[in-house]
Amino acid sequence: MVRTEESRRLAEDLLRILVVAAAYYVTGRIGLMQEVVLQGATVTPLWLPTGIAVSCLLWWGPRIWPGIAIGAFFLVETITGFSLKPVDTVIVAANTLAPLCAWLLLRRVGFRVELDRLRDGVALVFLGGLLPMLLSSTVGVCVLAFTGNLAWSAFGPVWAAWWAGDTMGVLVGTPLLLVLRRARPPWDMSRWPEAAALAVTACVVVPVATRSPLALLFLVFPLLTWAALRFQLAGAAPCALLVSVLAISAANHRIGPFSDHSLFEVMVTLQALNGSAALTALLLAAIVTEQQSVKQKIEQAVRDLTEVVEHLAPRRNG
Repeated sequence: MVRTEESRRLAEDLLRILVVAAAYYVTGRIGLMQEVVLQGATVTPLWLPTGIAVSCLLWWGPRIWPGIAIGAFFLVETITGFSLKPVDTVIVAANTLAPLCAWLLLRRVGFRVELDRLRDGVALVFLGGLLPMLLSSTVGVCVLAFTGNLAWSAFGPVWAAWWAGDTMGVLVGTPLLLVLRRARPPWDMSRWPEAAALAVTACVVVPVATRSPLALLFLVFPLLTWAALRFQLAGAAPCALLVSVLAISAANHRIGPFSDHSLFEVMVTLQALNGSAALTALLLAAIVTEQQSVKQKIEQAVRDLTEVVEHLAPRRNG
């Protein structure tokens, strides 16, 4: 019986490892379609594999780390043409350790995957994204510089782009995946028209904001505010992803607000927009969700108190 249970757990772990590796690799290949060559190094403004890795660690724990390593290995080798260099192993190790560090830090502060508290949103930003992704970006760029594949004069811009891309993968990808895992059909039919209106508005506003030659990028923030206030993370996370994807596409094609600028200026504008959009969506949604949770607890306490008073009232009358 014990062996059967152990075999079942082993099979589940192996399946999860394969799922993580496949998801990491596929999202990485998609990310490479939007790659940018900066100072001779290939970087991506949005590296969703980091969001995949952090989300899977939060769901299933550290036992799935081989899946992250496998996915990272095949991605690195795809970029280098399967040269199997020792430096590739270092980069794979850093890309594996960074999400593990994020998981450890989030677990340390009692992070909840429901993202129903402001502290959870803040923890995901700093302890899940900004801080641990320093590891992968710093190690990766140092390896390129030490091996002569990157000039030391280009260290700063490439490092910043690498770090921002990995961090954005967590800030955009992880909230969306956490929402999708617990998503349930919205049986409240009264909210469907507003959800449809939000979707249509997003499909109109975001392309206009990211592709218009006018400076209209600010238009995405009322949209994100609407999504967060009315639908919390379930509405804000997809909108933030849409903003990020369309902004990256516009930046790569140098159209709209990203035209007539140097590559460095484009990257700064793009990452500023993506970071601001992700933070607005995540933190505002967490605040609204926490307030609603407190309101529900207060209402439940009032109902319980009312029942107690009604139960005691007949005794006093008697």
